[in-house]
Amino acid sequence: MLCSLQLRSAAAVAFALCLSGNAHAEDSGTIETQKVAIKVETIARGLNHPWAVEVLPDGAYIVTERSGRMRIIRDGKISAPIEGLPDIAASGQGGLLDVALDPNFTSNRTIYFTASIEGEGGMGTAAFRATLSRDETRLADLKRIFLMNRLSSGTLQFGSRIAIARDGSLFISLGDRYEKDRAQDLRDDAGSVIHINADGSIPADNPFKDGKKALPEIWSKGHRNPEGITFDAADGTLYTVEHGAMGGDEINNPQAGKNYGWPVVTYGRDYSGAKIGVGTAKAGMEQPLFYWDPSIAPGAIAVYRGKMFPEWNGDFIVAALKFKLLSRLERNGNGKIEEKERFLKGSYGRLRDVIVAPDGALLITTDESNGALLRISRANSTN
Repeated sequence: MLCSLQLRSAAAVAFALCLSGNAHAEDSGTIETQKVAIKVETIARGLNHPWAVEVLPDGAYIVTERSGRMRIIRDGKISAPIEGLPDIAASGQGGLLDVALDPNFTSNRTIYFTASIEGEGGMGTAAFRATLSRDETRLADLKRIFLMNRLSSGTLQFGSRIAIARDGSLFISLGDRYEKDRAQDLRDDAGSVIHINADGSIPADNPFKDGKKALPEIWSKGHRNPEGITFDAADGTLYTVEHGAMGGDEINNPQAGKNYGWPVVTYGRDYSGAKIGVGTAKAGMEQPLFYWDPSIAPGAIAVYRGKMFPEWNGDFIVAALKFKLLSRLERNGNGKIEEKERFLKGSYGRLRDVIVAPDGALLITTDESNGALLRISRANSTN
């Protein structure tokens, strides 16, 4: 499906606006977690499989819907779809995916986003940059800055999240497109984390920048379907969270030129129950920092750095689709990661994105046809 998916009838748009207008700051009451009581507010409803959220400088939100629409949410009201997006192939797990603000967004209005698109050979993950108009109704200066080098049929495992480094370069996670052997092919972007500059050029510190051994944009390989990627704001460490098969969801620290094993080593099994690869370890392949078995189907990952929940400082917060929960994980003095608690289980549907807002609250999107934007704050907070 192409750009027609970005458009809805006037009646459908009006319906979504009506839903959102009735849902502003709907409060769920107090929920007790291990360390702190929280409250969950529904900022807006009526979103079609919202995939990602970012906070604009004035406190409004920009949200992507997998079906191919990008919207602004302000004061609980959902805008009409922003115009000027590229043709998007919204099918299966594909569609409009992540969105990120340029570090200088206040002055340059630049955003980045990822999406699945169609081309010769099928579908694949692409990354774009554009300028959001001052009135927030359209994108201008649209430029595709990346397209995975091999498109293929099938509608599964595109990735894809964006993490912006301190120097403004982009790290983008890419799924293996449900063709697992591609994750070990150094001449294939699938199953990798790539690293590009904001204009799509290759950074000088990339491990394969000369292109002789591997594609120059590749940062790391051996990833299955990393739908979460983030930097720890405290020290600049990069982390991914990625789907395993049946078991073996992982948290990894992608480093230059390293191989994270899929599908040669994994803690999961095939959906048939059959063994995958050679086992759980092999020389030259990295171990995950943490893995889940059974799988939780992680949607996104955040490292908590904020003032609202000092009890969670440095913890990982992972949104989960399968069990419809948030997982909080701590690091002990030796750096070992342990899952400490799960909360919101089953209360709000499939949880897709999780980010830390500037005020320290958590923002969550729910992956539902009548999806929502949620805000988690301290129960005794006046914010």
